[in-house]
Amino acid sequence: MAGLRLGPLLRQIDWETGERATVWVETDAPCEVEVRCSPPAGAPARGAGDLAPGAGGTARTWQLAGHHYALVEVTGLRPDSVVGYEVLLDGERVWPLPDSRFPASTIRTPPARTGAGEEATGGFAVRVAFGSCRWAAPPAPGAGAHDPIGPDALDALAARIARDPDGERPDVLVLLGDQVYADETSAATRDWLATRRDLSQPPWDQVADYEEYTRLYDESWLDPEVRWLLSTVPSCMIFDDHDVIDDWNTSAAWQARMRAAPWWRERVLSGLMSYWVYQHLGNLSPAELAADELYAAVRAAGREGPDGAMGLLRDFAARADADPTFTRWSYRRDFGRVRLVMVDNRAARVLTEGSRSMLDKEELSWLRDQFHDAPETVDHLLVGASLPWLLPPFVHDVEGWNAALCAGERGQRWARLAEDLRQRADLEHWSAFPASFDALTELIAEAGSGPAAPATISVLSGDVHHAYVAEPDWSRWPRPPVSRVLQLTCSPVHNSIPASIRIGFRFGWSQPARLLGRLFARHARAGRAKLSWRRTGGPWFGNQLMTLTLRGRHARLRLDQARGTGPGAARLVTTEQRDLTPG
Repeated sequence: MAGLRLGPLLRQIDWETGERATVWVETDAPCEVEVRCSPPAGAPARGAGDLAPGAGGTARTWQLAGHHYALVEVTGLRPDSVVGYEVLLDGERVWPLPDSRFPASTIRTPPARTGAGEEATGGFAVRVAFGSCRWAAPPAPGAGAHDPIGPDALDALAARIARDPDGERPDVLVLLGDQVYADETSAATRDWLATRRDLSQPPWDQVADYEEYTRLYDESWLDPEVRWLLSTVPSCMIFDDHDVIDDWNTSAAWQARMRAAPWWRERVLSGLMSYWVYQHLGNLSPAELAADELYAAVRAAGREGPDGAMGLLRDFAARADADPTFTRWSYRRDFGRVRLVMVDNRAARVLTEGSRSMLDKEELSWLRDQFHDAPETVDHLLVGASLPWLLPPFVHDVEGWNAALCAGERGQRWARLAEDLRQRADLEHWSAFPASFDALTELIAEAGSGPAAPATISVLSGDVHHAYVAEPDWSRWPRPPVSRVLQLTCSPVHNSIPASIRIGFRFGWSQPARLLGRLFARHARAGRAKLSWRRTGGPWFGNQLMTLTLRGRHARLRLDQARGTGPGAARLVTTEQRDLTPG
């Protein structure tokens, strides 16, 4: 009999009709997966009627490297309803787990939309929770209940929802990178790796291949609280560097050095393949999945034999690694009148010195199209980018200075020194790609202009292991946007915050740091920037999540930090709340 190895993960809900959703699972044997829906006990549908007869969905698993997967399209849902669901494998129920302490996993659908594009309710709230950098490893054996990096914010969010399953919860959880750490494994994973190979040889105690990546996802998503949370709150994901390796795609010199390492090719291909299976597929809507030729081919090959799909997916990953224009990891999701455009700022990079860019020309054109497609239907535009657009001004100036020197602005000796510094100090954010920083700024200003402009444009980011709010000053801009534009940065979900980060980022916003940054800019022969910005909130340090509540043209931000010690004691404490509505 087949068993449920991982999941279920509730990934997509169709916000256009409220009638469909997708659920991802991994099983331990080939089987037929069924998602069966029913009204949850004691919780009748919210308003639009009962389920359609036979609501649910089925899918046959497909195989990759001895692992079995299915992404089930659930149909027959009704708008504005709450339904419970269970998962069956070959007719045997495997979810909810026996004796689960959590409430039933549910699918909450949005209210119906009228032909004019307005919600029938007159404007319901869309809640978007986001964060990044979740090192999932539990405390080491013998550590008892003590977690040296503090309580997990996702565990705390799960506990909050489980205590009041009918209360407020996010409509979507946006995970902005570093869902797994391929280069920083836990003690338990290192012990497991040692049973497979000699850890004194490269890549040492980091993961090496696809099978070892599956171990990381097991460790991350089998956490009981997180497993239940991801089964009942839809999620959108994007990778960042640690999903593959620290500083992934920093520069052409970095890439050449890594490609010369014998172990690197298997690592990067396995990272991309596992990301495609575990994260990327669930980002796609049912319509996008139906049109995806690779997905159809991998499923067909994976049902024919144990190794048929691996060759297809390895070839795809190899081409994606060699050519940033080969595929697109970025995507768009609309939640009523809230639009999320998730931007890949890792694999889409062009690294050739002299033409370095965070996004290639096709990707930038695609991004512009998403910003401008039917703007009259968008009240709030969210730009998901794992790396912050607006950093502390001193950090921004240092990264711009470094980019200019690496390009030869001060000669080859400075270029060699600057490249060494770039790799050692992680100088590879948007500000390290000055032309791309300017291009993104132009796109944001353009999207925020005109009578159909959104009320707010928010760039959601993580990476830097603290949280802050920054707001640009458009006074020197030729045509200032009418939208309120914000950089909202939130990390980590669960990771350490070294003292150097606390000191460095506090200093980076100070007036002395701004003056020092201008000296770096002059040395790089950089002209005066058209855009400046200031921090209007933070910095906040801790394991944390931000939540945007968007209703009509109004926006409100809340920052919650995880507190508490001991099993099941993690809780979220609201540290900051503020209105983001323009004017």
